[in-house]
Amino acid sequence: MHSDHQSDLREQLRALRAELDRNVAHDNPARPRIERLIRELEEHLSDSENRTSRGDVVGGLRSAIQQFETEHPRATAILNDIMVTLSNMGI
Repeated sequence: MHSDHQSDLREQLRALRAELDRNVAHDNPARPRIERLIRELEEHLSDSENRTSRGDVVGGLRSAIQQFETEHPRATAILNDIMVTLSNMGI
């Protein structure tokens, strides 16, 4: 994985986590899914074996984006940025 893309993805994950903490209620049904995706992506970055498959990550992101796009446009924008970064990384 290219280190610039890794840095971009780490920063996007930090931004997404901050956005969740600021603007997404803890009882929002989509929140656990987003938090799980963040953990999976963080594991993916730290694991050279890449246990998380591309299909799992991308499919989960698409689903999260669909759930969030109306209610949380900023979180949706960050999720879209993450998808672009993953694509640039070949994931």
